[in-house]
Amino acid sequence: MKNLTFKVLFLLFILMFPYSDLIAQVKEEKATDRKYWVDLLYKISEPVLRNMSKGELRKNMVVEVSPTWDGRNKDVTYMEAFGRLMDGIAPWLTLPDDDSEEGRQRKQMREWALKSYANAVDSESTDYLLWKGEGQVLVDAAFLASSFLRAPEALWFPLDDLTKKRYIEEFKSLRKIRPGYNNWLLFRATIEAFLLYVGEDYDRFVLDITIRKMEEWYLADGWYGDGPEFSMDYYNSFVIHPMFIDILEVMEQKDMKGIISLDLAVRRMQRYNELLERMISPEATFPVVGRSMTYRMGVFHTLAFASWKYGLPKSMSNGQVRNALTSVMKRMFSVEGNFGKEGFLQLGFAGHQPEIADSYTNNGSLYLTSFVFLPLGLPADHDFWTAQPEEWTSQKAWRGKTINKDYHQSVKK
Repeated sequence: MKNLTFKVLFLLFILMFPYSDLIAQVKEEKATDRKYWVDLLYKISEPVLRNMSKGELRKNMVVEVSPTWDGRNKDVTYMEAFGRLMDGIAPWLTLPDDDSEEGRQRKQMREWALKSYANAVDSESTDYLLWKGEGQVLVDAAFLASSFLRAPEALWFPLDDLTKKRYIEEFKSLRKIRPGYNNWLLFRATIEAFLLYVGEDYDRFVLDITIRKMEEWYLADGWYGDGPEFSMDYYNSFVIHPMFIDILEVMEQKDMKGIISLDLAVRRMQRYNELLERMISPEATFPVVGRSMTYRMGVFHTLAFASWKYGLPKSMSNGQVRNALTSVMKRMFSVEGNFGKEGFLQLGFAGHQPEIADSYTNNGSLYLTSFVFLPLGLPADHDFWTAQPEEWTSQKAWRGKTINKDYHQSVKK
């Protein structure tokens, strides 16, 4: 009799609170973050790729340069917008097609991207990029090479032979540009690593000297100097750790050894990631320090890169990092002025703030913010997306909760 009573009460509970609805609600909450990320990435990407796929980016993109613009050719804007955007979006475009809303968005982006890649190196196209003259060209050509390394099956192999030939010729033509004695060595080396990857002749000296200089410039505790001096900014995340690791990864794939291993470089990045995550305040903000703050969410390139490809440090969880990054995105992109009326990004950090742009910054530069979206290359059922959201370190600290103690780590070997 007791068992029967329990069963009746349990059935009434199920009827009042349908289990299927509860499960659906949990699944919807977990899917919300990914949908927000996809929709934001689509909003950022669509004006660039839709126009460039038709050869109309130069025609329709409203160019905005820093009030202290250094006088370089403004046509570099289109190179920067396309190269940086593709380097961030590449992993997402590797996922297979499906009939979901995200799948349809991704398929459209991939189709636009492949047409845009072809236009970028076709001298007869109105959107042929600025491959000649400017030192800045080396930087953004490297981001294009990196995009191919991040998604060769989706973005490099599908290109026709003529387009591939044109890229290889353009990349090799940039060897005449002398890189700066700082993180720019990585741009030159990334292009050589790509040439190595696709079986073209490459400059081994460039790869070796870049690795040696980066090792000389390693300071400890996850930080590299940007050249011989330390610079308090986010270039360790914007460029240094991810590009260095990409180069070492290609070399290890080709059984080439440098003076440091890929494993060591990744461990250094993970130490940096521990510090970077702690910079996110309980209110989902982070310190506005150093140059290139107009790159917005690109500050978290290394956290996104590790989440996508190497996994996060043991000191943090997927739910913690996803929640932190989503919260910062929402805080930043809820501010009016990030986008102009035509849909292109505008100079600023949170909103339209042209006064903080550096002398080399145009609104094409800002598409480095797309680097934060690398985890979209993980399928929707990956733990990064399905894990319950958790408080990040500074949230827990300022709420009196237990946190991991931080300590200096040299990560020298």
